[in-house]
Parts: sequence; structure tokens; C-alpha cells
Amino acid sequence: MAYDFKAIETKWQKRWAKDQTFRAKQPQEFEGDPKPPFYVLDMFPYPSGAGLHVGHPLGYIASDIYARYKRHKGFNVLHPQGYDSFGLPAEQYAIQTGQHPSSTTEINIEGCLDNKGKILDKYVEDNGKIKNSALIDKSKETCVDEDHYQSNVIKGYRKQLDKIGFSFDWSREVRTSDPNYYKWTQWIFIQLFESWYDAKAQKSKSISELVNIFEKEGNIIVDAAADEDTTSFSASEWSTFTDDQKEELLLNYRLTYLAETEVNWCPALGTVLANDEIVKGVSERGGHPVSRKKMKQWSMRISAFADRLLRGLEDLDWSESLKETQRNWIGKSVGAQLKFPILPFPKGKENTKPGYMTGGNNAYTLIEKAKENRNQPTEAEKTLWIQLRGKKLSGYKFRQQHLIGDYIADFVCLLKSLVVEVDGEYHNETKAYDEERTQFLNKKGFEVIRFKNEDVIGNIDEVLEKIKTKLDKLPAYTKMAKPSEESKVKPLSIGEGQGERIIEAFTTRPDTIYGVSFITLAPEHDLVSKITTLDQKEEVDAYVKASAKRSERERMADVKTISGAFTGAYAEHPHTKEPLPVWIGDYVLAGYGTGAVMSVPCGDQRDHDFAQHFGIPIPNVFEGIDISKEAYTDKSNATKIANSDFLNGLGVLEAIPKAIEALANMGQGAKKINYRLRDAVFSRQRYWGEPFPVYYINGLPKMIDEKHLPLKLPEVEKYLPTEDGAPPLGRAQEWAWDTEQHQVVSNAKIDHKTVFPVELNTMPGWAGSSWYLFHYMETENRDQHIASKENLDYWNNVDLYIGGSEHATGHLLYSRFWTKFLNDKGVFPVDEPFKKLINQGMILGESAFVNTFTIVFTVDDKENNNNLKETPKVLKVLLSNDLGDLNIKKREYIESDYISNEIEKIIQKAEEICEFENKNQSDKNGQIVYMGLTNVKRRVDVSLVNTSNELNLDGFKTSPFGKEFKDAKVIYNESGKLLVSREVEKMSKSKFNVVNPDDICEEYGADSLRLYEMFLGPLEQAKPWSTAGLSGVHNFLKKLWKLYFPPNSQGDEGQDFVVSDEHASKESLKILHKTIKKVTQDIEDFSFNTSVSTFMICVNELTQQSCKSREVLEPLAVLISPYAPHIAEELWELLGNTTSISEVDYPVFEEHYLKEDSKTYPISFNGKMRFTLDLSLGLSKDEIEKIVMAEERTQKQLDGRTPKKVIIVPGKIVNIVG
Repeated sequence: MAYDFKAIETKWQKRWAKDQTFRAKQPQEFEGDPKPPFYVLDMFPYPSGAGLHVGHPLGYIASDIYARYKRHKGFNVLHPQGYDSFGLPAEQYAIQTGQHPSSTTEINIEGCLDNKGKILDKYVEDNGKIKNSALIDKSKETCVDEDHYQSNVIKGYRKQLDKIGFSFDWSREVRTSDPNYYKWTQWIFIQLFESWYDAKAQKSKSISELVNIFEKEGNIIVDAAADEDTTSFSASEWSTFTDDQKEELLLNYRLTYLAETEVNWCPALGTVLANDEIVKGVSERGGHPVSRKKMKQWSMRISAFADRLLRGLEDLDWSESLKETQRNWIGKSVGAQLKFPILPFPKGKENTKPGYMTGGNNAYTLIEKAKENRNQPTEAEKTLWIQLRGKKLSGYKFRQQHLIGDYIADFVCLLKSLVVEVDGEYHNETKAYDEERTQFLNKKGFEVIRFKNEDVIGNIDEVLEKIKTKLDKLPAYTKMAKPSEESKVKPLSIGEGQGERIIEAFTTRPDTIYGVSFITLAPEHDLVSKITTLDQKEEVDAYVKASAKRSERERMADVKTISGAFTGAYAEHPHTKEPLPVWIGDYVLAGYGTGAVMSVPCGDQRDHDFAQHFGIPIPNVFEGIDISKEAYTDKSNATKIANSDFLNGLGVLEAIPKAIEALANMGQGAKKINYRLRDAVFSRQRYWGEPFPVYYINGLPKMIDEKHLPLKLPEVEKYLPTEDGAPPLGRAQEWAWDTEQHQVVSNAKIDHKTVFPVELNTMPGWAGSSWYLFHYMETENRDQHIASKENLDYWNNVDLYIGGSEHATGHLLYSRFWTKFLNDKGVFPVDEPFKKLINQGMILGESAFVNTFTIVFTVDDKENNNNLKETPKVLKVLLSNDLGDLNIKKREYIESDYISNEIEKIIQKAEEICEFENKNQSDKNGQIVYMGLTNVKRRVDVSLVNTSNELNLDGFKTSPFGKEFKDAKVIYNESGKLLVSREVEKMSKSKFNVVNPDDICEEYGADSLRLYEMFLGPLEQAKPWSTAGLSGVHNFLKKLWKLYFPPNSQGDEGQDFVVSDEHASKESLKILHKTIKKVTQDIEDFSFNTSVSTFMICVNELTQQSCKSREVLEPLAVLISPYAPHIAEELWELLGNTTSISEVDYPVFEEHYLKEDSKTYPISFNGKMRFTLDLSLGLSKDEIEKIVMAEERTQKQLDGRTPKKVIIVPGKIVNIVG
């Protein structure tokens, strides 16, 4: 009986589905003690396109082999699958195809075919054509043809996965876009919002505990992860805050919070991107430009977990390279945080302080800005100043655009401490800032009175009367009020309550403090706009704008470009008190450390390059080191510090603590541990994502009660993103929360009393994938919990996780963060999600390219004085790749007769075309004027190329990318074929090199595909795909089949199943157990490629022995079943078994079968081997010699001679000398 893989694979895939063969049991389902659990998981796919290509199943096949192996070894294996169906990939596919994301997601998962392979009626139009939504390539005209396989119809991820024969437990399927699933994503978000991080205890705790602490002690001694600029307050002050003020303060501590942050903005995608979603300055998906922009966003305080995330790596069975990637991303640095006060005035301006000075240390810069404001007043400011200047108002002197602290007041009467402010058209946007400013001025002893533009312009008399009334009531100024320690308000930046400006910088080398010659700020640093002088403003603004167009990754990677701008401001060196120029440079990142660097050009190469480029001094603090050409970056303790006062002569290890101690004593520094890891931006301005369970009261976020979850994604008329950042949910008509009815209602009902607006952003794609592994553990009560305690305790976490390394700093880090958090909260029993992780390599595609030439020429008809040069002619040529290139040199004229009449002959060979240059016969009427030639290697869909690299020309000419060549002339090779060239690169639809696994399964079978993907090379390495190699593994399966259906005596294909119960030969058992040993070790080592080779050797050897013994062939079927499960199941059933082979115990290796009891000795004469002889290993030397000498072949070699001696090495050789 022939090996009918199609019938076999269809049969067993249906049987597995019907019997739920791979459904994992829950612990409570076992009658006695449950089997030991083993959890195997793949990174679930995005259903974001028309289906899988052969690169996608690589990791799935590897995990499936291991899952099947562990079942054979007696484990209760959980091997689930689902879909990461929310997020950018799925939404981008929907946008590209002009459909709704929910529709494309369903089609991409379920497909458009029924179980019999027929196109579902709902995807067929009345005229018989297939609807565009069901097609992979919308440009192909496709009609329903019951007898034709619809290769252009979306089969669906599920059907594709089933066709490969994976042992997934589909009863546990999840989809992140299912409201029943994302209900729990929203629930986790709420838990994060209601929690803070106790840095001392290294644990997440309830926000209510933090409130209790604030009520008793304030926040002065709380060691919590919080925003850097969080205000200090006492318990008594806390009690005076309003509820809204308390909520604002608590946002500084919550593990998910709203904040104005610098984000990566992608206008083309219309959303914010995380750092790990950007590659080389463009979006990972689509390759669109990304710039930096400030936006109010939800963020996750992952930075609080930095140390735990770092320490946790030590216990994980992950590759060292992947762990190192995460270590670098987390980026722990031990050093010091220093304070550099900004000097009030630049060099040369020290004595220009005005007489009535109420400004702070940033006075000079603000004076420049005040001058600018005075020169460009608004109409209202101009109107009011005309009435106030020159003591016109009852003799009271007013000053215009006057400094108070670090604020510029519109008008101030110092005698009465009255500030008059005119609120412009942007007052609503700056309301919070204006209130903060008023509070500060009040604390300084100033009364503030405000007017709107329209008040001043429309009724100036009434305005002046109000000012006069206020002036008359106020007492005369005696002394500027100073705020007490208890009355400090929230600062805008460090020390602003005292009118100070301080730059804080983190360094790992405080020992080089005397080498600092300038300060560099990130272009996005908050201080840049506040300290830049008027003279430098234009240059700085331009630089800031340019830097915003470069991603952080690009800026970090680009070490060659040197750029920067001087702010005009200076900071003070803590020891020497010398002024240090403050620059901005894009090699400094706002999100790392403080966004400021104390630049030491002698000890840092980027600082050195910067200083040399801009002519900044480079002081040397290293004894005996030449730093004239490059920085000295060695941290060896042998190098001594020099030119550094009290640090002179010390090594690095001694100098660092001493430098920190000195800074701490001065109040200008302290030891600090810093992390590169930044809080994760959690908002996306997209439609297809989890809605936030948040509504707003007075602009502050409130959580929807978890019992009313899920908050479902609303319908919107247009779901496309916007370039200005307005979220698509802003188009929803019903997107308001009724706090009494506890439901979503019409926006028209918003009254800010009981009905409030809902958050318009959605969660990022990584939200649903950060916890999905735990939901797989639950089957019955998914609406009640993520998973029951019993199931969580039984399954624990993932034993083996397989997926791509591109998720190292994204999904894997976020999932670890959420797991640790939910472990803190008592939800999960573990604090790590994945024990062992393997990153499968990439299967590369073999792209195909056809050699195309475009020749442009015109006809010049001289005899008729008719110049036709204005109508150029184009000749398209396709050239077989093995013929090389056309080489046409530039020429003036080519005779037209030859072109017009003999064109077919010209293009037969490339050499003939080259001969144009030598032909110029003047007796012809017209001449060809050659204008140019373009050679392009055009991509060709690999489906149009056979395994011999021959192009299907008809298919190419009718394809979308070959239509322009439908009339092209073709130069075939000598065999009459048009060959393409090949290039190995990433497999991608955009490169037309995608190979569909369905086609492979159709032609060779799923078992062949599974074996071949493993056979390509080591799992973790990249390897090129070549369909030509499939025939080898397919022939192997045929050979395996023939072991059980041996050919007849005439060599014809066997029809009978021939397996005997006779005892196997010793040699057959030896082959079997050698294979068991090797394959078992290979599976444990994930060396699946060498297992396939071992199977091939085993089958070849057993075939040579004509082995028919059940004793060998039955365990062989079990042994190969993880790799080729369909053929193994069929053989197992033919062997008379009634249960699935997947439930059978794995073959046990027995060492004694490999022990040798005989040896094939090489018999040599005078060192030359003449024949071999099988002898027992138990024979003595004398016995060996006696048998060898008695051998007829020995006597024939000796030819009557007597040997001088016989050399015998037992178990190795016999050499007869003489």
C-alpha cells in the first residue's frame, strides 16, 4: 500500500479534534494524585494578515515536538494557543485592506472556507465572484470554481495551524480582542492604578495604605517610587488639601498614572510608540518617521521594578545573550547625583542687576524675556500700560513685565505688593500654571488681581476703578514676605520655591569632578526654554526642533554625528566655583538619569568629541595620561587622579567614595543608583485596543467599578487614526459614563454631575499579551477570575516558552513586570512568567529576481526631414540570468531598418545588441538615436519560479508587478529557459518571497514540512528556505512507510502490512537503542536537526537488514511520533493499537544493547590491510592468532611463507609481519 499522506493526515487531524486528544486535564479532574504538569507555550500570533508563511511555524513545530515528547514521558502537558488580536499589526492590516479591524481579525482567524474546503456563501457575491474581504491579493480576479483549489482565498490561521498537525489544546483559546478576555486586562489596569510601590519593602501595596501614611506622617519619610518633583508635605498639610489636590498628589505614586511626557509620535500611524517599537529612527511597523513630542499620556511605573527585574534574570533558564539584552535595557548604574546651580548672569553681565530686583537666580535670562515681552505687548497689555505708566493711577508706580522669583508679572506695584495680570486667549490651556503662579506670588506676599483681554479693551474705566480700589485697601510694602518651610508649594523645578535654578546630573565617575568643563542638557530638558538667553534663542529652538525628529535609539547609536547648541547660560562648578557653559546635545537623553550630563571630555569619548568640535577646554585629571587625541575611558584602579585638589594621587576605587562624601558635605551631591529603564507609555491614539476603564471628574481620572467590566469598545463611524493625535474614540457618539446607571450613555448626556466623559485613548498591543499565559490555566470560570487558585498553584508558570528575540525589551519585560506586580498582590503564586525561553531563529526567504532592461530610443527620419525624437520608443527586454548583463555603450546613431525589420534577431543574443555601435549605414532612410539603457533586477513572486529557478513567463506577464513586460522581448538561455537569480533575505510579503505552508502540505504533507523545518539547521539559528530540499525528507517518510509495507520479491511497492512478532535480531535492537539514546538526548538539548539525521540513518540501516520485528518497529513509531505524528498514528493503529500514540510511554533506552561482543578486525600484512574478520571480544591473543592463521585468506597471502611475527592488539588490529 502506497504512502497516502493526504488521506492519513486528514484522518488523524479529524480524529484528534473529535476526541480532544490534546486537551490538558485540570488538577481536580484526576481521581488520585494528578500527573506532574508541564506547560509549553508559543508566543501567540497576530492575526494581522492573510495567513502564515513557512517561517511562522518553525517555533510552533519545535514546541510541539517537545510537548508531545513530555506527554510520552508521563506529564500532563498544557500546550494552548490563541491570538494576539488587538493592537497595531491587526489594525494596520485592516486599514490597508479598507475593512473594520473586527472583520479582518475574524476572517484572518476563521478563514473563508468550510470544513470541506468550499468557500462560505457569505464571502461570495451574487455574480459568483469572491468578495475582496476574503482574498489575499485583491488585484486577482477570482471566481468560485468548486473543482479548483482557491489559493487566493484566506484560509485562516486556525485552519493553517490545524493542517500542520499541532497538538494544541484549543479548548483554552484566547483572543485579546474578546471583551470577555480584555475585561481582565482592564481589571489589572485598575489594580495598578490602586497601587503604589514601597521601595523599602520592594513590594507593591494598596494605595489606601499610602493614604493612611500621609494622614499620619505626610510623605517626608515615605520611601516610595514616585515622580522626581513630588512636593514634600506634612500630615497637617495633607489634611488641608482638597480631594482633587490629594488625587493629583496620589498620581505621583500610582503604578499607572497620567503625566505630561515626552513621547515617540508617529504621524503616519497616528499614535505614540514605545521605544522598542522603533527601529533605526522609524516605526518598526511600516517604517514611518517618528519624532519626539510632549503629550499627556497614561504611563506604567515599570521603573519601580527595575532592580527586581534585573535580579530575577539570574534564576531564569534563558540564553545569556537575551538576558544581557534585558540587563542593558534596564541599565543599572551606581554613582552620584550632583547639583550645579545656574549662575544668575553670564560672563560679563555680573554687574547688570537692576535696582528693584525681586527675581531669582535665573534673573538674567528672564530679564531678556521680559524685554521681549515689553517690545511685543498684546493689545490689552498696551491699553492698560498706557493708563498705568508714569504714576497716572492715583500716583502709584507700576512696573511692566517685572521679575518676581522666576516669574514675569504683567504689571506690579511694589509699594502695595499688587500684581495685575491680563489673561490672554490661551488662559484656559494654562489655567493650572496660572493658579500655581498665583499661589507662589501669594506666598511671596503679593496680592494678584486678574482681568481678561475683553475686560481691558471693552471697559478700561471699570478695570482701572477695580485696581484703584484694591490699591487703596492694601497696606504699604515693608518687607518681602518669605515662605515658611510649612508653606512651600509644589515647585515647577528643583528649588523653584526659593527662586533657584539647579541642574541635577547623574554620573558614575564623581572622581572626575575636576575634569568637568561644561554641562550638556538633553534638548527636551525642561530647563532649556527657561535658561536660554535671547541671543541664543533662535539657534537653540532650531536645534530642539531638529532633535525631535530623531528617535532616542537613533541618537544613542549615532556616535559619529557631533551637534549641539549653546544656551547662553552658565552653571557653577561645586568645588572651583568656576562658570561652566550649559549646552544642549542630542547625545544626552531626557529620559535617562536626569537628562543632564556633567561633561568630562578627558574621560568620555562623546564629551571629548563634543569639546573638540566646539572648542571647549579639555582639562586632564588623569596622571601620566595623554588625552590630546582621545578620552581616557579605562576605569583601572592603577590610574591615579591628578589636578583634582583633595583627590590627587588616589585610584578610582578610593577617589569615588571620597568625592561623593565631599559633595554630600557641601549639600551638592549624594550617592545614587540609576536605571536606564523608563516608565512605559501606555496610551495609544488608536481605535483597535482595550478601552481604558476610566472616566474623568474635574479632569482627574476615576476608575469604573470592576463589577461593571468589561467596558466594551464602542462603534465609531471612522476608526482611522489622525495625524494630529486626536484619538478615533473621540468620534464615538456614545462614550460617556453614567455613574448612577453604571453604563455607557450618549455624550449628549454629559452634565459633569452624574455623567462624565470617558478616556479616549486605548491600551497598547502589549497589554493583553502581558498576562495571557495565566488565563490559559483556566477553563470553566473565566468570567469569575483570571484563573482559580487551585489551577494557578498547579500550573504555576510556563516551563518552556518559544518565540522571537525581537520581544526581548518589549513583551518579555512587560510580562515579567505584570507578573511580579500581581504576585505582590497575591493573585499569582509566582513572580516570573517563563522559566525557560528559547528564541527560534528566522527562516529566510529565497527571493527571486528577473533581469530586466529598458532601452529608450527615437527615430530620426532625415530623408523626409521629419524629426521624431520627441516621441521616444521603449524596448523592454527580459534576459535569462545565466547570460550575464547587456552591455550597450553610448552611441549616436543606430540604423532604423535593422531595428524595425530584424528586431527578433537582434535580441536573440546579448552580443548582437552590443553590435549596434559598429553599424552606421548611411544609405538607410531612418536612423535610431539611442538615448539610454536601464537595468533593473525586478522582484518576482517565488510562486512563479520552480525549483530549477525557471520563471513561469506567462504568470509573470499577467501578474501586477509584471504587466509592463507583457510585450517584452525575451532572451532565453541555450536550453530555451528564462532563469532568475536568487537572494537570501527576510521572508516577507513585500519581498514576494513568501512560501505558503498550505502549498507544502498539499504537495508533500505536514509531516514532511515538520521534519524539513527541523532539518534545516539548529533551532536558534537563521537558515534559508529551499523548497527543493523537501523531496529528501519526503522520500525518507516513504522509506519509513516501506519498513512496514516492504516491497515484494520483484521490488514492486508492497501492498501488505508486514510486521512479525518474532524476536528482533541483535543488530536491529542495537540500531533501535542507539537511535533512542541519540534522539532522546537531542530532544532534551533541542537539537532537533540532528534527530532527523539520526532517524534517516536508523531507517536506512533497518531497511538494509529487512527488519520486520514488532519489537523494533513499534517503539520506532513512538520515537518518531513527536516529529511526524500523522504517519506515526497511522502505523500505530496498523500495529493493532486502539489508543492514540500520543498517550504511549516513551521508549526506554537499554545500555546493554549497545555493548559489543564481537569486533571486526582489520587483518594486515606488513602494515597493509587485506581483509577483515569478525572475532569475539572475549578471545585471548593466542586464540585470535590461531583463528587468523587458520583462515584460508591468510594462507593465500603468505603463499607458503612463515611469518616472522604476529602483532595483535585485542579489540583493534592484527598485523602479520614477514
